[in-house]
Amino acid sequence: MCPIFVVQKHEASHLHWDFRLEMDGVLKSWAVPKEPPLKPGERRLAIQVDDHDVSYANFEGIIPEGHYGAGKVSIYDKGTYELIKREKDKIKVHLNGNKLKGDYVLLKFPKAGKDAWLLLKAKRQLKK
Repeated sequence: MCPIFVVQKHEASHLHWDFRLEMDGVLKSWAVPKEPPLKPGERRLAIQVDDHDVSYANFEGIIPEGHYGAGKVSIYDKGTYELIKREKDKIKVHLNGNKLKGDYVLLKFPKAGKDAWLLLKAKRQLKK
């Protein structure tokens, strides 16, 4: 069975998208300040945040004021993915969602901070 991915639109103190990949029994998570890339070559900053329980992939609703991440959460896209390659500073996946389809890469981006990555849609199909 293929692992899942989910992107949740999170209207917290600052609008962002939470990009999550099911890995190692949890949802590895990145906060993406701008809408995830839909066109080949587009890049977005992605800040790695705490892992979430896999059950969180279905969460939509309001996180109450006074709680971490307070604000509205809705599912922007969800589907399965195939892991192409996983290294310490690079993750390559093929997403099978409604909006996010095709090959994507997460690249560690230390110039922007220790938890900074770049999320990009690949310009061409990646080798498996």
